[in-house]
Amino acid sequence: MFDLTKMVIHTMHVSDLDEIKENLAESFDNFWSYEIFKEELVNNNSSYLVARYDDEIVCYGGIKIVLDIADVMNIVTRKDKRNMGFAKFILNELINIAKEEKCNSITLEVNENNKPAIHLYEQFDFKQVGFRKKYYDGIDNAILMTLEL
Repeated sequence: MFDLTKMVIHTMHVSDLDEIKENLAESFDNFWSYEIFKEELVNNNSSYLVARYDDEIVCYGGIKIVLDIADVMNIVTRKDKRNMGFAKFILNELINIAKEEKCNSITLEVNENNKPAIHLYEQFDFKQVGFRKKYYDGIDNAILMTLEL
């Protein structure tokens, strides 16, 4: 595990995005472009968080709220910091935001091959409710999951 006193979670700002833009794909496995991310950060329906450890961004995630449903847009941990529990903290905070916004549920899609992510969501009582064939790059299937709040 890690020293919790060295971790800070805060709202993502464009300056955070500028900090990680050069290594989004290499370090974070993110398929979103810098421009799409920038648009998300100014969207009033979106909330994005950043986890910093030793003042470095190690994880981020976001939700988009439409009416009374929150949709997890992404949770991404830096490759060299995976399996340390950072995503768990981000997910917990995103769930808290959805509750504060009076959402009834949270939905998400997860690659059926991403066993660590599926396990994380199951720890928070997300249930599998559907399936999307070839959702990721026309190759990998997605599992749809929902958490009732």
